[in-house]
Amino acid sequence: MKTLTILKTTIAVLFFQQTFSQEAKKETASPQYTIENCVNHFELEKATKTKVGYQYWFANKDFTQENTLKMSIVEPGKSTHAPHHHPEEEFFYILEGTAEFFLDGKTVTAGPNTSFYCPPNAEHGISNAGKTDLKYLVIKKDLR
Repeated sequence: MKTLTILKTTIAVLFFQQTFSQEAKKETASPQYTIENCVNHFELEKATKTKVGYQYWFANKDFTQENTLKMSIVEPGKSTHAPHHHPEEEFFYILEGTAEFFLDGKTVTAGPNTSFYCPPNAEHGISNAGKTDLKYLVIKKDLR
């Protein structure tokens, strides 16, 4: 009987801890949205330096409900990483420069005002095929 009481108490404590932990995560995971933090103007000094240029997150997975928006700036002749794949679909939108898109073994070169859609799990990549910096947006759904 005493063992059953201890077991019930342990289960109740574990349940309380799990519930409290989940509630704490919910509270910290939901940012307060205001006009001040929902409008984001690019500032180079807030960008992250990479090996091939810069990245600037307009909206990351810690702020949004499920989508991210990032601007990448890549030096001529370089790419942020080799072709790869992941379960999330992804959009690229060229702002400036010349991009070479890679999708499942084929490539296309394009300039500003061109979008590139990468379906889920497709091997894809983007590189700077021009003589000036390549500036593009990356829009991706966060699969939490």
